Amino acid sequence: MKPILSFLLFVLAFLPATAQNLSRVRAEGNKFVNAEGETIVFQGVCMSDPVKLIRDGHWDEEYFRQAKEFGANVVRFAVHPVNINSHGWEATFLAMDKGIEWAKALGMYVVMDWHSIGNLKDEKFTNPMYNTTLEETLRFWRIAAHRYKDEPVVALYELFNEPTVSGKDMGSCSWAEWRDIQEQIIDEIRLYNPDALCICAGHDWAYDLTHIASEPIRRTNIGYVSHPYPMKREQPWEGKWEKDFGYVADTYPVICTEIGYCLKEERGAHIPVMSTDAYGDHITQYLEKKGISFTVWCFDPHWAPTIITDWDFNLSTQGRYFHKYLTQKR
Repeated sequence: MKPILSFLLFVLAFLPATAQNLSRVRAEGNKFVNAEGETIVFQGVCMSDPVKLIRDGHWDEEYFRQAKEFGANVVRFAVHPVNINSHGWEATFLAMDKGIEWAKALGMYVVMDWHSIGNLKDEKFTNPMYNTTLEETLRFWRIAAHRYKDEPVVALYELFNEPTVSGKDMGSCSWAEWRDIQEQIIDEIRLYNPDALCICAGHDWAYDLTHIASEPIRRTNIGYVSHPYPMKREQPWEGKWEKDFGYVADTYPVICTEIGYCLKEERGAHIPVMSTDAYGDHITQYLEKKGISFTVWCFDPHWAPTIITDWDFNLSTQGRYFHKYLTQKR
């Protein structure tokens, strides 16, 4: 064997095997499938904002390696409007370029998430950190779609984190109006990346998908998003989950881009995330039965419900639960 061929075979032997198999994902029926036609069930973690992690000194290969060791096959980048504006758009995208390469090397897909909470139609938001505009939202997706159009590792384009009109002075936005806005964003993305797989959230902080039965998004190659935290509904959960979002998975791909819980005595406990391991059992069994993908919030010691309790990557209660679940699956 020629020396150069021997060397190449040696190098290939030490590349992560999964990193060579991350082909483009599309929606087919009610499933996410790769270029080989294989069903992909995404199960992983929500990373906190890339700029927040840069400031903490943890937007690095080790952070991504820890996510992989946690059992993730996907990571979610939660891009906050306030941070991309303070850090600079190009600097933030350059950092995400590195994150995408780290994810790819470890065989993990990426969900790109424009992380705002509120009413994009009336531009009213629950906290100044989420303040944005439709124009800025379209700008973000225009850049992301062009930049990553040839990068299949960026598998899902999550248009808007949590739409809601609940609360004081939040304005109004009907489902028909929100559907129109999401379709406008999809059309903008697909000017630059016709193959982009866009995922769309319903109302009530991205929990409620009841409108999809009669008024689905009028575009192809899409999936739907729900955030079924434990206190969104009282137990027993399963029947309510089926009515509120789970039935959609019979027709379209669904991903719960935020699930998670913490004990009421744990740091950061708040409505609607307080629960016990019982929620972990119920949500994982339900999503598994329905073939629904998920990412757990949040792989950061500061944003509750946390998966890790510190930067030594010690695990919280839910961290221990989901680590066991995910590593047993891999």
